[in-house]
Amino acid sequence: MRAHLGDQLVIESPATGATRRDGEIVGLHHEDGTPPYDVRWSDTDEVTLVFPGPDAHIRHVEHAQPSTAHESARPDMGEAEAVSAAAPPTETPNPGDIGRRVAVERRRQRLSREETARRARMSAEYLAYLEERPADPSVATLIRLADALGTTVTALRGGGIDLPPGQGHALLHPRLRDLSPKDCRTLLSTHGVGRIAVSTPDGRPAVVPVNYEVIDDMIVFRTSPDSVPSAAVGMEVAFEVDHVDEALSQGWSVLAVGPASVVTEPDAVRRLSQRAHTTPWAGGAREMWVSIRPTSLTGRRITPADQ
Repeated sequence: MRAHLGDQLVIESPATGATRRDGEIVGLHHEDGTPPYDVRWSDTDEVTLVFPGPDAHIRHVEHAQPSTAHESARPDMGEAEAVSAAAPPTETPNPGDIGRRVAVERRRQRLSREETARRARMSAEYLAYLEERPADPSVATLIRLADALGTTVTALRGGGIDLPPGQGHALLHPRLRDLSPKDCRTLLSTHGVGRIAVSTPDGRPAVVPVNYEVIDDMIVFRTSPDSVPSAAVGMEVAFEVDHVDEALSQGWSVLAVGPASVVTEPDAVRRLSQRAHTTPWAGGAREMWVSIRPTSLTGRRITPADQ
């Protein structure tokens, strides 16, 4: 008996041949697909470790017509084995929203799949399946994952997407400490979303979010000539990034101050475009690169007093 992630394990009655129980295989313990399997049962939504008996067989969910599997099987194979011998799915993985959020949070904390799975008390194969394909994990699974990642079930489900961060309770004994310039550079480094503070042409202050990169010790972002962020060109501006951990009521912020200028040299523009991790989320024609060379880097972090 061999299976792939996403296959169905079906247990039939020896007397009638009717399905007594079925579930989705969400974890493999051997690379060749042989038992045992982690199975999420359709009747209870629970995941258990299963060693299939003689009354069990594998059903490939990718095959709408069982005869397709029989045609490609060897003549001496039984029905259950013929179905399980079908080729594994070849389509490009298309993760669901929950899987994407799990993967992003895991990478943000620099956790391997194996370590995350161990903390969440699940197989690494099931975690890979969850991150790479649309899935509907049970509430118990989400609770374990949220606990392993130091976040909440609501956050993994995207339920707080329209709420500002920081609505949780403050720490009982918080500690607010200044960050060194080295720590600030580490937190600011690579790329993400930050906020730039500028004075608009009509003299009003404005703070707007932008997708930014850090390249050659410069903060760079793309915008359009008629946008609010473009008002930064030729001015000294403030640029801020932060992160709030709702589950632990901790967080940090970094503020960079320095002159902003537009990048016009063709080779420099080409290099920035090649090294950019993402395109601006706001979309549209945003091909004007603006760079900020920080002359000041300051930051603060909130942690428990005993850390």
